[in-house]
Amino acid sequence: MTIEKTQEFFKVFCFIFFLISSAKADQAGGWNRFRGPHGSGVAVGCQPPVRVGKDCEAWRVPIPQGLSSPVLSESQIFLTAVKEGELMTIALDKQSGQELWRRFAPVEATEKVHRAASQASSTVLVDEQYIIVYFGSYGLLCYDHDGNEVWKKAVPTPQTLYGMASSPIGFGEMVIMVLDDDRNLSGSKLSRSKVVAYEKATGKEAWKTARPFSRSGWSTPIIWNHKTGSDLVVLGDGRLNGYDPKTGEGKWHTTGFSRETIAVPVANRDHVFASSSRRGGDGDAETNPRPFWDAILPFDKNKNGKIERSEMKVPFTFPFRPELPVDHPGFGFPMPVDLKKREERVDWILSWFDKNKDQAWSEEEFMKGFKDKPGKPLLVAVRPGGSGNVTETHASWSVNRNIPEIPSPLLHDGIIYLIRAGGVLAATDAQNGEIIYRNRISSLGGQCTASPVYANGHLYLVASHGVISVVATGRKFREIHSYDLGEESETTPAIDRNSIYIRTQKHLISFRKSK
Repeated sequence: MTIEKTQEFFKVFCFIFFLISSAKADQAGGWNRFRGPHGSGVAVGCQPPVRVGKDCEAWRVPIPQGLSSPVLSESQIFLTAVKEGELMTIALDKQSGQELWRRFAPVEATEKVHRAASQASSTVLVDEQYIIVYFGSYGLLCYDHDGNEVWKKAVPTPQTLYGMASSPIGFGEMVIMVLDDDRNLSGSKLSRSKVVAYEKATGKEAWKTARPFSRSGWSTPIIWNHKTGSDLVVLGDGRLNGYDPKTGEGKWHTTGFSRETIAVPVANRDHVFASSSRRGGDGDAETNPRPFWDAILPFDKNKNGKIERSEMKVPFTFPFRPELPVDHPGFGFPMPVDLKKREERVDWILSWFDKNKDQAWSEEEFMKGFKDKPGKPLLVAVRPGGSGNVTETHASWSVNRNIPEIPSPLLHDGIIYLIRAGGVLAATDAQNGEIIYRNRISSLGGQCTASPVYANGHLYLVASHGVISVVATGRKFREIHSYDLGEESETTPAIDRNSIYIRTQKHLISFRKSK
């Protein structure tokens, strides 16, 4: 064989090896972590049904409650749940929905979480060998695909505002966790927050990097493969950080985000895109006070057009998210039940708008006195290659409109899609940040906590009250279909070759395209 033929053979061999390796990686579960491949929400080459509904429902099985999203291997589905204080990992058969095994975390007490949260919020990580699970109440657990325990590692529960929600991600032979914490280091005003890598096979710590300027956050990191290498990207309290995923060494950061960061960044080879709303959920730089006034008017019991001191008692709640029902735990700022504390609270909130000191808010006082909360909503595009603070040097563009509080952005074919509470879908040009369209989807009114997912030219959007809307991608808004699931749904769906899996309050449902 000549040198030229040998070289050509070697090239072909390498190419075939690459294809086989890629296929194996996909088989391990293309949707193998929170939001699927690379945390993107994008399922390439998959064709789930577009007209989701009873006709294509393959199965619906009862499951205990939890807010983790389903993840997939070639033949199984994995999720976590909580029931009567017990934290569990559940494996189901993809074809039938039959439960294959259930394993319990060795916890004595579960962490305290917000009423809208869950002790089973973090999504499972799966690869060809391991199932890796994180519970804030315990730490990390590793199983094989048959449910046999490989290792477990207790991790002190970080103190957070609402409960832990960040999920583990994989990088080579490591699993990476962001453990941001409101507690301070001993004798310091700096935070105990950190990002830690563990060996997948053993659970031993591979590296650890302090995050002393970060407090509790709820975003899950991504690995950004860009033009000059790979970065571990972590969105946290007030800033976006880039680290070397091999060593944990800090590389760059950019600021401007709010105190409460939840969404997962998305990326292409040219930019990483990260978003956070203003604290409390405001998605626009300038807030319209009208919906807030309209939301508190039901507390005007004597119908005189004012909110009087006597009306500021339980169940009075000042709205943070006026698009939600008043009994929703995320609606706003309730009054204390304790009489003394309630009177102190009333003194405080009356002072916000009661300019004439008549112990009441008029509409005019409210509308004139309403001020935006601190911080600003932000979506920013960051270029690779920077070091240190790159806020002024590597941000290609930023926008302060249409920013969701909980759902993550989705990037596909040069367009960033953002779904906000109230069912407002915005499409933004990833090249320059220009808004392409902004449409309200009437069927998705109210809260949206599930992140959008994509397959075969369509976005799948799930509202918390249990309606799924299917929207065509592209520069023109076009809703194709909507369907009522019959139960509330607050988690991000998973997608494989011909199915979409949706977790509702009490069930896991498979909708499958017929062959």
